[in-house]
Amino acid sequence: MKNVYVEGLITGTDFDEFFLLKQAVVRVGSNQKKYIDMILSDRTGDVSAKKWDATEPEITEIESFNENEIVKVRASVGEWQGKKQLKISRFRLARKEDDFDVNEFIKTAPEKGEDMYAEICEIVQSIKDEELKKICIVLMERNKDKLMYYPAASKNHHAEMGGLLYHIKRMLRMGEMACNVYEILRRDWVIAGVIIHDMEKINEILSNEWGISPGYSFEGQLLGHITQGVKMIDRLTAELGVSEEKAVMLEHMILSHHYEPEFGSPKRPMFPEAELLHYLDIFDARIFDMEEALKPTPPGDFSERVRTLENRRLYKSTF
Repeated sequence: MKNVYVEGLITGTDFDEFFLLKQAVVRVGSNQKKYIDMILSDRTGDVSAKKWDATEPEITEIESFNENEIVKVRASVGEWQGKKQLKISRFRLARKEDDFDVNEFIKTAPEKGEDMYAEICEIVQSIKDEELKKICIVLMERNKDKLMYYPAASKNHHAEMGGLLYHIKRMLRMGEMACNVYEILRRDWVIAGVIIHDMEKINEILSNEWGISPGYSFEGQLLGHITQGVKMIDRLTAELGVSEEKAVMLEHMILSHHYEPEFGSPKRPMFPEAELLHYLDIFDARIFDMEEALKPTPPGDFSERVRTLENRRLYKSTF
């Protein structure tokens, strides 16, 4: 079992430990010497790591590694620009005889994929509009296998095994509460919007069966999940014979859910359920980022700066 986790790294300490190698790049520093820039990970998070003044044998060795392999490192914990950073003195691939549990290195949603999928499908079955229900059922069924492990992002919020399902499930719960408060909201449209809004992340993001993403697909890089989602709904509504008005409104919900042009939305929401979808999405993402930042933070102290939250430091109370 691991005894040093990313979330518990203490500046000034030294250790030997296993981590998942998410990325390793050979770079040249300002002193013209080569170094290895790594991102190491376990189920508690990621950490930047450097092997300074890398030798040619070390460079040859790291270039033979594959991403998402388990490595053992000897390192000291320091800080750079307010964030923890490891200074590596030695590294090697894990061996068969090494004592470690692979589950220690996979960051997962706090609930089982099967349970989240079942809860979401139960909500979908309660949709009264038959056309919207059919769209949601088809999308859930066609993507079931990947939904069991797919992350909702490559690096940021819900970048974990089952993260996409977890994101959808929490948005659905919040959306249903909003429908109980605001009579103008149509529950069927809120549910449908949540189901479809990020579904094309399955084709935007690359992921292995552990929910670990090395980056984005070719189409994902050129188009992004918003454009991919509009294309998907256009094809699916034509296949299912959905009316043009509903088809275009669903496409608008995907198109507008990032709200601002600089974040990929050329249109802002133009009906209440589309407006709510944006705020459900951003709220869940921000709460997730706060949860992650506060986990390793001692009570009575401030977290490290969170880039996705405008570089804020968050306070963790003592009660």
